[in-house]
Amino acid sequence: MKITTIGLDLAKILFQIHGVDERGKVAARKQLKRAEMSKYFANLEPCLIGMEACGSAHYWARKLESYGHTVKLMAPQFVKPYVKTNKNDMADAEAICEAVRRPNMRFVAIKNVEQQAILSVHRARQGFVKARTAQGNQIRGLLSEFGIPKPRLSKKGNSVIRKALYMPAIVARRYNPVIKEFADRLKKAGKPNMLIIGAVMRKLLHIIYGVLKSGMPFDPAWSANHA
Repeated sequence: MKITTIGLDLAKILFQIHGVDERGKVAARKQLKRAEMSKYFANLEPCLIGMEACGSAHYWARKLESYGHTVKLMAPQFVKPYVKTNKNDMADAEAICEAVRRPNMRFVAIKNVEQQAILSVHRARQGFVKARTAQGNQIRGLLSEFGIPKPRLSKKGNSVIRKALYMPAIVARRYNPVIKEFADRLKKAGKPNMLIIGAVMRKLLHIIYGVLKSGMPFDPAWSANHA
């Protein structure tokens, strides 16, 4: 009995297969271990394979396509209406097999390795941004417990440059002798902390511009004499 369509329920270790022939009669119903997957599908005649677009689906789609099969991915919410009994691996595989044969089914495009890599970078970046925001909110909350309001920089000027210079200004104010002396003078004059940081950022811009324009390395002695 030739298998024409397979519903494949993905998992970490055990994969459930439900296959039917061209008349829709059950031709295969079995479980495969991960190590058995490649051998089974490599020896199987090319057929239509349906899978839910979930974890590892794109990897297996590329793998099975390399064996000559036609692979279709579907969103889980479009497969759910075809589940006939209580949810289990066997029922899910049968539902996937039924759903992939529907002429009006919507399918998910299979991503190549490069596309998945780019999406992974974006996901990781989103996670870092979320963690940074949460950390900032936590710090602000802790400061407010001690009656310390969050200082704010002026929003004038290029926001990208402000963000790029903020941390270098903090570090330079503490460790660069020229910048430290400049900041200390402003502090003695009674200038607020955030104004001092803004002035340090501006001074760093002048230093960067001077180095780029002259093509010469930064000279602390010259900078001190012209502060």
